Amino acid sequence: MRLSRRAVLAQGLAVSLGVAGRARAAGDPGPLWQGVSAPAGMGFDAAGHLFVAEWGAGRISRFAPDGRREVFAEGLPGPSGLAIAADGTIFVASYADDLIWRFTADGHRRTHVTGLATPAGLSFDRAGRLMVANRRSHEILTVEDDGPKPLIDGLNTPVGVVQTPDGGYVVSNIGGGVTVLRPDGRRIEAGQAFATPGSGIALTADGRVFVVDYGGTTVREILRTGSSRRIADGLSRPVGLVVTPDQKALLCATWGDGTIFRIPLERL
Repeated sequence: MRLSRRAVLAQGLAVSLGVAGRARAAGDPGPLWQGVSAPAGMGFDAAGHLFVAEWGAGRISRFAPDGRREVFAEGLPGPSGLAIAADGTIFVASYADDLIWRFTADGHRRTHVTGLATPAGLSFDRAGRLMVANRRSHEILTVEDDGPKPLIDGLNTPVGVVQTPDGGYVVSNIGGGVTVLRPDGRRIEAGQAFATPGSGIALTADGRVFVVDYGGTTVREILRTGSSRRIADGLSRPVGLVVTPDQKALLCATWGDGTIFRIPLERL
């Protein structure tokens, strides 16, 4: 079953932030936050805080499980991809400055790697290595101790990547297409139903993969057959995407209206 934006709101699956920043429940505790500025990368830490890279504001916002919102970091040029390591380290890509920062949990920042080419989405492979969708060089990189190394090349302006439990990969390309790489090296293009795949790509613990259609209004699930199915519609330029810690929902951030929606997976 797919959920429209109207259905998400009508079923009361949202929490909106009030003027004072406190959450107001409207039924089910799935969150809806408004007033985020061109949101891009998203991630949860072990305590359940949601971190959002707000490209338009040059900041990282942190949302507590009870809905409280605070600025975690600001003054950042073009923050895009965001990924949080198991030890709590927060990695953020600068699309504008071609680098990646790393933050400690208390907000201390330092430059992690430089010399990239419009880095977009960040994620971790199954070995815990940081992966970078390096848009301008049309490749996926891993960040090693001695610098970034090529992992997948020959892509079409990649902006997001995940590694699946079988050792394969799924890549979203903003230039067009969603590339599925099987463990045996085969490549399958699964993006025929997308207008423009965005950087929002999310992987559940059991291996389901979801990708936003930034050029459209949908979130779609990538199926093992190489096809896809629509699971949510009516979103205004969806871009950020993350699985909630309890694995029961996706949170999707929209660039068009600066809102974060909850898409319940238990209903799909």
